[in-house]
Amino acid sequence: MARGEEPLLSQGRPSSDHSDERSIEEEDALLTGQKTQQTRNYGWREIGLFAWAVIATALVILFAVLYTHQQQTSKPTPSGGGGWKNGRPTGKRNLIFMVSDGMGPTSLSLTRSFRQTQTGLPIDDVLVLDEHLIGTSRTRSTSSLITDSAAGATAFSCGQKSYNGAISVLPNRDPCGTVLEAAKRAGYMTGLVVTTRITDATPACFAAHVNHREEEDRIAEQEVGEHPLGRVLDLMLGGGRCHFLPNTTEGSCRKDDRSIVDLAKENGFSYVSERKGFDGLNFGTNVKLPLLGLFADTDIPYEVDRRDMDDVYPSLDEMAKTALAALQSATEDSNKGFFLMIEGSRIDHAGHGNDPVAQVHEVLAYDTAFASVLDFLEKDDVEGVLVGTSDHETGGLATARQLHETYPEYHWFPTVLANASHSAENLAYQLRDHIAGKHISPLDTGIKTPPRSQDDLKNYIRHTLIEDGLGIHDITDAELDRLAHASSDPWPASYIFADIISHRAQVGWTTHGHSAVDVNIYASDPKQARPLIGNHENTDVGRFLREYLDLEQEVEDVTEALKEKGAAG
Repeated sequence: MARGEEPLLSQGRPSSDHSDERSIEEEDALLTGQKTQQTRNYGWREIGLFAWAVIATALVILFAVLYTHQQQTSKPTPSGGGGWKNGRPTGKRNLIFMVSDGMGPTSLSLTRSFRQTQTGLPIDDVLVLDEHLIGTSRTRSTSSLITDSAAGATAFSCGQKSYNGAISVLPNRDPCGTVLEAAKRAGYMTGLVVTTRITDATPACFAAHVNHREEEDRIAEQEVGEHPLGRVLDLMLGGGRCHFLPNTTEGSCRKDDRSIVDLAKENGFSYVSERKGFDGLNFGTNVKLPLLGLFADTDIPYEVDRRDMDDVYPSLDEMAKTALAALQSATEDSNKGFFLMIEGSRIDHAGHGNDPVAQVHEVLAYDTAFASVLDFLEKDDVEGVLVGTSDHETGGLATARQLHETYPEYHWFPTVLANASHSAENLAYQLRDHIAGKHISPLDTGIKTPPRSQDDLKNYIRHTLIEDGLGIHDITDAELDRLAHASSDPWPASYIFADIISHRAQVGWTTHGHSAVDVNIYASDPKQARPLIGNHENTDVGRFLREYLDLEQEVEDVTEALKEKGAAG
């Protein structure tokens, strides 16, 4: 073989006096199957290198463990003086807990696509909530795989599971101390902001103890200070005025003649009950605490309807901003901050009604309030964290619908929802009032007259409610007949309106109740809410709330005090 044709691996190979001898031994070994008798002496250099590699590897592992531990148990000290020491929070801090009642993961998909379509946004434009997702929560109660809001909120307020219907009591009917009560006992200011009745299950679970959520009259009494521990709330904003008025008063839904508004005033509360009074609070800069603000007899209207009644009802965002500013001001000279629960209450109601129009506008309103809380925390000098989650999903919502027995098309149509201007609930109220004669006559005389015939009624339904209200122009005769005879239909009119638009948008629902789907967990800062990253039981959320405010012992003390006083019983 010529020099230039030598194998590459042979080029430059060093020679050895023993190479031939070694080759012969290796050849014999291959032929006989016997190993060659080669030995190698390891010197101190090789041993040293091996030891150094072991030590270096151990050090890398040690530093990684220490770094991970430090990241989990400590955080930079903020300008407000708060911080973490030995895995425990220290210093002044604020905690805002937001509940998106009934909002499941599909609610976000539905709303995101609706918003993108309605405003011409690109597909990668997302909600504020989407940017703060850190985990998910399992929602079962002790009595069912499908929880209700009472058991769900008890898991948040007490950090313990209970039965459906329980308002911060356990399955044995013993009361459990709540994070809000413990916060008040420790010197924090406290508040509740909702868009449903302030006596509804979620807010009630933070400041009351009854065996069943339907005891709203008693809940109202406890919320204003007729409570085993005295007054535990500094601020309440929402609806539910009817449970605070004596049954001798128009608009009352109480079973007795007690005035809980008067009781609240006796306990030091200032009281506002209409938009003018709310505006006078000047977004929290003109508030006298404790404050009770009740702006609707029952629930504040859905956002899609409220926006046309803005002179009557404040929005969730406006109430949240007012509460934040008021509590911030009230704790300015205190070494304690505040605990505030804010609920987007009527996402749940939209799910119960299977109303996709109400649903997307409620989620958008909640997203707006969430953004406002983030802005508050960013600007505030005091350390604070926002944690948000849902108590459950409602409606079994799907962004898909099977319209016929053949294989379905892969579509859903947000533009159908964008054409609607009212909720199904609002349209049902309009229909009810029209049938009852509570409308202006065609001659505009101001005289209330009932519809003159079924044809007149159907024309009203077609043009005013369906075309103007839902933006639908292909209503069928069968759908018109159902609405014209809604009083005798098994479904309420609101369900029929909701089904009409859901069908055309190809939005699916599996129930008018709740479902067992896991729900999302959000946080303003995942480092501060590190224990909630991943999938958790809903009670883990409740435990985080008390741990962040360093209230574990206070919760236990409150529980014992409640038992001694026979609360809930």
